Amino acid sequence: MTGLWPLGLDLDLDVAFAWSYAIAVLLPAFDALIPVLPAETALIVLGVATAGSADPRIALLIALAAAGAFLGDNVAYLLGRRFGPAIARRVFTSPKGAHRHAWARRALDRYGVGIIIGCRFIPAGRTAVTVTCGLIGYNQRRFIAATAAAGVIWASYAFLIGRLGGKVFANNPWAGLLLGLGIALVISAAAEAARRIFARARARRPSTRASESHPVRSVLREPTK
Repeated sequence: MTGLWPLGLDLDLDVAFAWSYAIAVLLPAFDALIPVLPAETALIVLGVATAGSADPRIALLIALAAAGAFLGDNVAYLLGRRFGPAIARRVFTSPKGAHRHAWARRALDRYGVGIIIGCRFIPAGRTAVTVTCGLIGYNQRRFIAATAAAGVIWASYAFLIGRLGGKVFANNPWAGLLLGLGIALVISAAAEAARRIFARARARRPSTRASESHPVRSVLREPTK
């Protein structure tokens, strides 16, 4: 499939081309650290591009995307664990960053592995949660298991909605791409809305812990485990 790429590049995306595999692994890896990168869009494009194919190499594309997501999440965890105070000062000192960090800590306390998997579908929440896991010394074995599951679920979901769009609009790949992106946008928006509702509900409750009132200060005082 020629030129079906949201950044305007004239690339042939298919299982026969090496850059399809590079895109599948590299964008999800860096997207965990730089959420503005179009990793999910790239997987949807690959799904649309291979919608009419049963080539077994499609499974390799999905596996590479899952591996890239897993790698990126675990690098974020290690950065938070190794450079905790510096990361907190750089990333979580703004009002928005502090709120995301506070939400991530509360969500981890309440939902644990579930929120790590769920946040794979929330770009801003994903980075906040993975870095915060490192900051607070969240159990690394559980984190590895959660991010492995999250990577597989996310890669399969993004690729499959692309294939769905490609099959529905077999003669119009751009329409298939728009359908896949629309489905992904609705799911991400719903997840983000649920996150905000949860955060606001918790914010209305009176806090009895200083760490909740000053989440960044608490991180700076706590030793990195």
